[in-house]
Amino acid sequence: MTSEQLASPLRMPMRLFEELAGGGGSPEALALLARSERARRLLLLRTLLARLDARPSPLDPPIEAWRVIKTAADRAPGMVEGLLLAPQTGGWLGHVLRRLHGSASGGPPLWAEAGHLCALAVAAALKAGTGADLRVPLIDGALALPCLGLVQLPGAPRGPSVGRARVRASELTLSSEATDSRPVVVRHPAAVAMGTAGAVPDTDPHWLPLRLLTLGPPPGTAAVTLDDLDPYRDLDDPLAPARLDAGEATEWQRLFKEAALIVSADGTNGPGRLDAAEIRAVVPWGRTTAQLAAPPTVRLSASSGDSYAAMVIARPAGALALAETLVHEFQHSKLAALLHLFPLLDDDREERYYAPWRGDPRHLTGLLQGAYAFTGVAGFWRDRLAEARRSEAADVAGYHFALRRTQSRLVVRTLLTSGRLTVQGRACAVGLARTLDGWLREPVPATALVRARTAATLHRTEWRLRNVLPRPGASVSPGTLVLRTERTSWPDNRTYAFAARPRAPRTADEHLAAGDPATAMTAYARVLAHDPGDPHALAGWIVARAALEPGRSGRRMLARPELLQPLPSG
Repeated sequence: MTSEQLASPLRMPMRLFEELAGGGGSPEALALLARSERARRLLLLRTLLARLDARPSPLDPPIEAWRVIKTAADRAPGMVEGLLLAPQTGGWLGHVLRRLHGSASGGPPLWAEAGHLCALAVAAALKAGTGADLRVPLIDGALALPCLGLVQLPGAPRGPSVGRARVRASELTLSSEATDSRPVVVRHPAAVAMGTAGAVPDTDPHWLPLRLLTLGPPPGTAAVTLDDLDPYRDLDDPLAPARLDAGEATEWQRLFKEAALIVSADGTNGPGRLDAAEIRAVVPWGRTTAQLAAPPTVRLSASSGDSYAAMVIARPAGALALAETLVHEFQHSKLAALLHLFPLLDDDREERYYAPWRGDPRHLTGLLQGAYAFTGVAGFWRDRLAEARRSEAADVAGYHFALRRTQSRLVVRTLLTSGRLTVQGRACAVGLARTLDGWLREPVPATALVRARTAATLHRTEWRLRNVLPRPGASVSPGTLVLRTERTSWPDNRTYAFAARPRAPRTADEHLAAGDPATAMTAYARVLAHDPGDPHALAGWIVARAALEPGRSGRRMLARPELLQPLPSG
């Protein structure tokens, strides 16, 4: 590691800021973001070392671990830099610093979490081929080696304990200082690329290697960590290992390779396009075996500003859904990196704004994150629409493009009228507006456009029914809504249900999606006859009636749906 880059200030040329502000980003812009994250990571490491200096610990002093890291960096600077800048290292740093500041409490004892620096040093020595002799934290008898894998020591006690790790010529000897258990020796531990042959079997009972998703032939091309082992792979609190079986890992390799081809097929600069090699880690969520059928869409995905270019994803069944999620989560990483460089808004963090992709009110930072991410998603579906060869594919892509561009532009308008954006924040919002306004003028299949507008209206209507108190004299302004204090989460079942036009509609929603609001309204009324307060059916009834009364009365119903009490008879 060198400090040369820290000696000169980071400056972002306006043209690169404008690229990122519009939702895209050239390789040059992304390289600058990565450089800025490097500087931030080193500053956080310096802060952590200073805070740990006087804290008691059964492990070696932090300065000893840092000396091992420096020695390894002198031998193999690129390898050690990659280790320190890995998303998992960022997640660990963020979590431990929050614990030291008293804003986080989850995890093992603080000495064990802070002592992860020793595990980082051991991994650096193994990568560089240098030496180390350090006390390390064991959790349930296991030592997590960042970017490499997990060493399991039989006979070590459950919970946190102290081990000793000795490294000589890329050979690791791990022993317990709490018991007389036999040491474990692991020779040349390394993460393994799965490639086209699928998952590598776990043949060593004491060593679980981290797997790497390869982007395709030829051998040696970029690889992305498939992390099911590192304790700091998630968004905040440490996690136990959740090893994928070979079949599940193979499915991840197959889908990721296909998804990478989808997102990068037409270049990598515009919103919605992505060079998958920019992703640094994918963290599987919620399933460890291929024996369980995967859902068609991604049911959960998330990312953290601490872990640049990493993403937690519940695996879907198809590559297209995964590709959309890769774009979505990388957009979050880009914006998080921008927020580390520039104050984009003055947010009081009060959750009072409507977000079209959420069931609950959001704060302004959440709105900005959502608008930026879904602008990328809109661009993703715009590309799918342009390349569609069949009318059915064009209809579905057109629906998602029309829905996300409309929803994102609505949120950008809220941001621009909030009065809480900084100069840079306003420039970012204006950049998004410019992108979206251009897209709003682009043609979309007519039936897809109608369904998209209906789905957007349904979500907003149901959101208001569930979140807004019916106060006849209250302002319509989103910043002054009178919100319910007691709310329950609700599933957004309509966004994907309206993606394709039903061939033989049966339910009220299907009739509405098929363009038959009269039949839909009658069906909703039957539900409301039994439960007049059902917000899902009530939202459908209101939207169907507004479609049949497109004048002033329909617009008034949609503007303040929480004031309406429709008769069950319809």
